[in-house]
Amino acid sequence: MGILDAFGSLASAMLAGVVMLGFAILSLFVTVFVVDAAASIAGLNPADGFVVLGATVLAGTAILAGGVGFSRPEEQP
Repeated sequence: MGILDAFGSLASAMLAGVVMLGFAILSLFVTVFVVDAAASIAGLNPADGFVVLGATVLAGTAILAGGVGFSRPEEQP
């Protein structure tokens, strides 16, 4: 059963990685919209590159901050 447990853990980790990548892409699109809307409300007209850069920095730091607690290994009983 040790081999099957290892494959199950691998499949679980791969599925979790795909789901988190999907959420990261979705959060980037939402953040681009929010940064663009905030810039237009403030009366600014930045280039598209700066909007994407700002959204990427915000989304990336939010993803890193959310995943910090999961970096510790599980304790074995």
